[in-house]
Amino acid sequence: MDVTEVVPGLHLLSLDFVNAYVWHGPDGVTLIDTGLSGTGPAIETALEQLGLHRSDLRRIVLTHFHDDHAGSAAELASRSGIPVLVGRGDAPFVRGEVPGPPPVVTPAEQALYAVATADVRPAPAVPVVEPLDDGHVLDVAGDAVVLAVPGHTPGSIALHLPRHGVVITGDTVAEHQGRAILGPFNTDRAGAWASLQRLASLDVDVACPGHGRPITGAAAALRRATDPFG
Repeated sequence: MDVTEVVPGLHLLSLDFVNAYVWHGPDGVTLIDTGLSGTGPAIETALEQLGLHRSDLRRIVLTHFHDDHAGSAAELASRSGIPVLVGRGDAPFVRGEVPGPPPVVTPAEQALYAVATADVRPAPAVPVVEPLDDGHVLDVAGDAVVLAVPGHTPGSIALHLPRHGVVITGDTVAEHQGRAILGPFNTDRAGAWASLQRLASLDVDVACPGHGRPITGAAAALRRATDPFG
């Protein structure tokens, strides 16, 4: 696993084809997304590379319920006794109360979707989660603002770290060949595009997507984003 500093205090964990992020600072250690089921040991190894231990984790924030982002949340939360936070619209799916809605896969996405979902195990349910609403401020990175960005999933969220000029976008945004694009596999494509436009209105220097590399010059890059799979 590659562990890369994005800005001081924020590191990218490259978990195969999906990203997680770790913030560590005076306000503690927060993990944003958890990769696939079974990724817990790799995340703990990454924490050790940063001089941290799983007992240092204060919370897990999930950008959305999909198995490649929530897969190890239950494992890590149960082993560390920490809360799992997720957008209110996705909370029932993370708890396992009801199945989450499938994406509407476009013809241009079909081949990629077959590859991306092959051998992906369902994320174990997290019985107790804390729902997050738009505008909620977390004690992360000097106050992180929760932004509701529905469309990829009903309860997708992004985290805006205004003091650091960073937005963690979840799958509303993906990076491809250095460019920002609308993330594929959306439940509501028009809604996802509207959410991307909301992110494009932010004054940020770096966008941290769920897939691909962090995008610098983020404000302009997000305004130039395209939808290649639509």
